[in-house]
Amino acid sequence: MTTFTRRLALTAACAAAFASLPALAQEKVNLGVSIPAATHSFMGGINYWANQAKKDLEKQHKDLKITIKTAANAPEQANQLQDLSTVTKINALVVFPFESAALTKPVAQVKAKGAYVTVVDRGLTDTSAQDAYVAGDNTAFGKIPAEYIAKQLGGKGNVVALRGIATTLDNERMDAFNAVLKNYPDIKLLDAKYANWNRDDAFKVTQDYLTRFKNIDAIWAADDDMAVGVLKAIEQAKRDDIKIIFGGAGAKGMVKTIMDGKDKRITADVSYSPKFIYDAIKLTAEARLKGQKLPATTIIPSVLITKDNAKDFYHPDSPF
Repeated sequence: MTTFTRRLALTAACAAAFASLPALAQEKVNLGVSIPAATHSFMGGINYWANQAKKDLEKQHKDLKITIKTAANAPEQANQLQDLSTVTKINALVVFPFESAALTKPVAQVKAKGAYVTVVDRGLTDTSAQDAYVAGDNTAFGKIPAEYIAKQLGGKGNVVALRGIATTLDNERMDAFNAVLKNYPDIKLLDAKYANWNRDDAFKVTQDYLTRFKNIDAIWAADDDMAVGVLKAIEQAKRDDIKIIFGGAGAKGMVKTIMDGKDKRITADVSYSPKFIYDAIKLTAEARLKGQKLPATTIIPSVLITKDNAKDFYHPDSPF
C-alpha cells in the first residue's frame, strides 16, 4: 500500500468514526419559557411547575440558563417572544401558546432565527414552526367524559358543554366528545360554547344555558375551574334537574370532592396535570445540553379519576 493510499484509508476511517459519534453538546443552553399568566388555577399550576423546573434544572446544570416570561394575552406573548429572541438571545424555547393561530407566526420567527422550539399543550396551526410537541392526551380528555356521561345517563338525555379557548387542543377535545356521542342517538348535545377555562365566563355561559333549556341532565365543563362557575350558576338558579357535572384536569378541590363523595353530581374527573410544563422544560433542556432532539410528539396519558383512584391524583400542596 502506497503512502497516499494509506492516507486516504486513514482519512476515511477517521471520517467514519466521527460520523458515529453522538451530536456534540452546545456550550450553553439559553432556554426561554413563554407561558400564559396565572389567570386561573390551572395556569397557576403551570406557572408553579415552570418556576420549579427553572429552580431544579439550573441547580443541576451549570451550562443552562432559563428565562421565564408570562403573558396576559396573545399580543403580549408575541412581543415577549420577540424580546426573548432578539434581546435575551435564546437558543431554545418552550412555549405554551396563549392562542394557536395568533402565536404560530411569532413562534415560527423564533425558530427561523435558529432556536430549537418545543410547543406545549396548545398546538400551533402550522407544525413546521416547531421541533417538538408535548401535551396531555386531549383526545382522551374529550372521550373519557363523553363515555362516562353516556353510561351514567343510560344512553339517553340532554347534555350541554363548556369549551375552553379556541385552540387546537380544544378542537381535539370537542371532536373526541362528539365522536362518542354519535354512538348514542338518544343523547342530545343542546349546545357547546366557549367559556375560556374561566370561572366567571363559565358562570355566564351556564346562566344562559339554564335560561334557554328547561331540562339538562348533564354538563361537561372541560376544566375544573369552569365547573366551579357552573356550580355557582346552578345554585343561584335553584335547578335540581342536573344529574352529572363533569369537569376536567384533576384540580385538587374537585378530586377531594370525589374522594369525600360530597356532591352526588360530581363523581368523576379526567386527569391533565399542569406538571407537564415541568416535563417539557426538563426534556428540552437536557436534550439540548446533549445536542440532541426530542421525539416529534410526546403525549402524557389522561385517565378517568373516580373514588377508587382519586387518592393517587390528590396533591394538597399544589396550587392546582
